Amino acid sequence: MTELPDPQPAESRLPVLPIRVVAVVDPTRQVADFVLAHGADPVRELGRQGWAAVRLAEASLGQDGALLLGYRVHPASPLPVMHRPVPSDPGLVVGEGEQAQPYQRAAAYAVVNGPPGVLLTQLSAATSAPGRWTLPGGGLDPGESPEQALHREVWEESGQVVSEVRLLDLQTSHWVGRAPSGRLEDFHAVRIVYAASCPSPTELVVHDVGGSTSAVSWVREEDLGRYPLVRSFGPHLRRWLSQH
Repeated sequence: MTELPDPQPAESRLPVLPIRVVAVVDPTRQVADFVLAHGADPVRELGRQGWAAVRLAEASLGQDGALLLGYRVHPASPLPVMHRPVPSDPGLVVGEGEQAQPYQRAAAYAVVNGPPGVLLTQLSAATSAPGRWTLPGGGLDPGESPEQALHREVWEESGQVVSEVRLLDLQTSHWVGRAPSGRLEDFHAVRIVYAASCPSPTELVVHDVGGSTSAVSWVREEDLGRYPLVRSFGPHLRRWLSQH
């Protein structure tokens, strides 16, 4: 899969975490509450209901175990319902009778700033985009909040401890491709993006040996153009840095 490599073999896939979207127009008036369907984007779904998202205000683990995404919204003209074809990985070959298995993955990532620059990790040969660079982060474990997952993943992939964590954005992708295991998947990626600081960097260490990360580096902002970033984050990184 070229959009967001996921090194987990099919047999070790984590259970799908239900994703619940809630929207409010003020602290007391809730105007939307729905479970995010496979392949859907919460901002587009709110738009179809006549609500324009102002910002993502909350990403937390609900008491029922669902991932809760809370948006501040304001009324807007409803967006038309558009049925877009689901894209496939370039060159994908599907065998006769082979069916793509739906898989929705919620993950947390961080735009980490520190004195040396921006923290980036390089994807390993266990992924389908080896050598490309991405933000530190990864999938939520069962019973883990997005912020807990963020701290764990940053430490596993870089050895760094971050602070001043705050929500930046949420980004989704939906496509059909093959996981590194060879499993054909109808993949729905839901990525929560945070801003974080690392005021006292330590030695860079990839603790999760054999996982999706082969290297980690601090990169000066003016040098980011020299690093081939994954399509998931490359077009957005400059904007996220300006909001840091």
